[in-house]
Amino acid sequence: MAVNKVLAASCLLACSVIGQAQAADAFTVKDIRIEGLQRVTLGAALLNLPIRVGDKLDSNSSANAVKRLYSTGNFDDIKMSRDGDVLVVQVKERPTISQIEFEGNKDIKEEQLKQTLESSGVRVGDALDRTMLRSLEKSLEDFYYGVGKYSAKVQAIATPLPRNRVNLKFKFIEGVSAKIQQINIVGNTKFPEEKLIAQLSLRDDVPWWNFMADQKYQKQKLEADIETLRSFYMNRGYARFKVNSTQVSMTPDRKGLYVTLNIHEGEQYTVNNIDLKGNLEGHSGEMRALIPLEKGAMYSAADVTHTEEILSKYLGRFGYAYPKVNTYPTMNDETKQVDLNINVEPGPRVYVRRINITGNQVTKDEVLRRELRQMEGTWLSGDKIESSKSRLEKLGYFEKVDIQPHRIPGHEDQADLDVEVKERSVGSINGGVGYGTESGVSFQAGISQDNFFGSGNKGAINFETNKYSKNVELSFTDPYFTVDGVSLGGKVYYNKFTAGDANLVDYDNETVGTKATLGYPLDELNSLEYGLGYEHNKLSQTTNYAQINKFWFINSIDVTEDGHAVFNDYDVSLTWTRNNLDKGMFPTQGNRQQTSGRITVPGSDLQFYKVSFEDAHYYPFDRDHQWVVSGRFKTAYGDGYGQKNGYNQVLPFFENYYAGGSQWMRGFQSNSVGPRGIQLDRTIVSGAVVYPEDKSIGGNAIAVASAELIVPTPFISDTYRNQLRTTVFYDVGTVWDTTFNDSLYTCGYACDRYYDYASPSNLRMSVGMSLQWLSPMGPLVFSFAKPVKKMPGDKTEVFNFNIGRTF
Repeated sequence: MAVNKVLAASCLLACSVIGQAQAADAFTVKDIRIEGLQRVTLGAALLNLPIRVGDKLDSNSSANAVKRLYSTGNFDDIKMSRDGDVLVVQVKERPTISQIEFEGNKDIKEEQLKQTLESSGVRVGDALDRTMLRSLEKSLEDFYYGVGKYSAKVQAIATPLPRNRVNLKFKFIEGVSAKIQQINIVGNTKFPEEKLIAQLSLRDDVPWWNFMADQKYQKQKLEADIETLRSFYMNRGYARFKVNSTQVSMTPDRKGLYVTLNIHEGEQYTVNNIDLKGNLEGHSGEMRALIPLEKGAMYSAADVTHTEEILSKYLGRFGYAYPKVNTYPTMNDETKQVDLNINVEPGPRVYVRRINITGNQVTKDEVLRRELRQMEGTWLSGDKIESSKSRLEKLGYFEKVDIQPHRIPGHEDQADLDVEVKERSVGSINGGVGYGTESGVSFQAGISQDNFFGSGNKGAINFETNKYSKNVELSFTDPYFTVDGVSLGGKVYYNKFTAGDANLVDYDNETVGTKATLGYPLDELNSLEYGLGYEHNKLSQTTNYAQINKFWFINSIDVTEDGHAVFNDYDVSLTWTRNNLDKGMFPTQGNRQQTSGRITVPGSDLQFYKVSFEDAHYYPFDRDHQWVVSGRFKTAYGDGYGQKNGYNQVLPFFENYYAGGSQWMRGFQSNSVGPRGIQLDRTIVSGAVVYPEDKSIGGNAIAVASAELIVPTPFISDTYRNQLRTTVFYDVGTVWDTTFNDSLYTCGYACDRYYDYASPSNLRMSVGMSLQWLSPMGPLVFSFAKPVKKMPGDKTEVFNFNIGRTF
């Protein structure tokens, strides 16, 4: 591009000099007249002209003047002549770019094209240098060649407009991507070619199940594959491995490619000696113990890099924020051994001068600062920075958290910590919509705010109404009731539940309750929560089921004249939580465990307890955490304690466990998984004959699990990747009753739906796919599931949709 400018200037300069030679010899300039100016002001032109009135003009000064004017980039043509003692400069200005258009570009976004043009000095409002158009065309075509589109063409069209303006249009003919016909690896003797090709992302044959491989050629991918191949050998001891040459041959139709890699494998090397040198700042013993490399082990470049990272991270704990840890291998080609010389330069210790927080439009600074473990005025620690980032992400308030230290110029021992966050909507309009062949449509709604007015407090009011339930709940939690992180919360609630309309046996339960909780952090990962609650239950409309009759009998419950039974219970609870997940919403790594217990205090109308355990794990496959395997598990058990009227207490039937719905056992209708209600036939005097029903009564024990594969959501840009999650899942579980002996009853008709309710082996299984979206109105979950194993009487559903579900 620069050469074209010089050639053009030289030609014009030659014409100018010839004109001057014909006009006159050197003379003293009495005046200067510039003709042809439109956009450029006279003052700007005179300022760039190195000739002033009174100067003597000769061929050299004339040539220099033309060069200076051309260098401004404002002119296409410049001519200098003499009118007496007046210097006449005739110019033709370059046209101004009025508009830039793109046509036919599909693989390159307009934003990328505009950035490319601006980096070359081509933007709306600037002068157009026509000599640059061809080089721009070629550079854009080279980009297409890099992604395997060798038939791509780019044409730049400049259309003149009035007032010396021009409309610039780029037309793209992208063509098709060249596909790799064959990949050949020459020189391999240690590993078969098939195994080496399996390491590459580019393939000459892609099976349908391999989502990671690509048959379309891209230059960048080939370079990355060469590095992958080098790492494959270097990590297996082949320290002298190298790629001698790479050939890419094109078919005549420019649609196919043959790739050949000529490699030199070399021999396998082992580690002979490991020497740690440098300024170890008194930590030599600890650092040597951290080195995972061992004498006699096979040499691995990955292990060497890992060692450097471990040592750098260790020094970062003590304020050495920018250490240099470099390993210099010395090869002995005769013994095939490597001496590793690890040199450590910790650099100066760095402390944090100031912490700057940006991006929090709603959340108060104090809410973020109380989660930070890196403090101002203390040594900069990589561990504390990672811990701070993790704690902020676990809050669930932010879509993105970035913490970066920046050294202060002129102060090697100081750094500022920049905390940048991008807030997400943490208030939600909660709701749910589900459909089943018998349950019909249900709806629930509410409003919650996990970051109440930016204070970090949680508040919610939920209303639920459908054909089987009316529920109102008001809750509030202050997670930092004290500066030590002790939380205080409470809720009040009302619920009217018609079980017969919720796939359960017939009974009505009206509940009013309240609960207060006090949380206490044990350490960074573990916490305890204590609870104290009161609940008032009013039962009515109970029907003649064997399980309910047993509960009625052992508790000697008298039903009032209006058909109600009233219970007042006081309970205490304790919950232990260990949370090591990387995020509060859409975690991709780590694990979480929770154990909880609840028991009614002696003197309550009902004496029972419930215990549960939940576990969740996330294992990422790749560095970007787009492919993740996760597993969830829950088990719970409840029973009565003590005696009443000589009978052992049991878990009230309205406290039973159920499964099915959008959270556990997808593919089954809500509450449909578990023991069925057993209807007693009181017309038969000779014995207790029962008839099993389709409606569930639940059980006092549950075990459910879910295995999921989190995959990249197709057709979604990186901008929305953190707001959408697609999973393929496999659910398995069961609900059973350990206190009810169904063998005491004789089964009547429909015995094909009668099975052992006390057996945990009555497993249900389902498979499916779900899409979760963190929408502005709250989390949305869409699930498609198909049961692959079910029990008699189970009710299934293919599609389930919920708003406001907690993940």
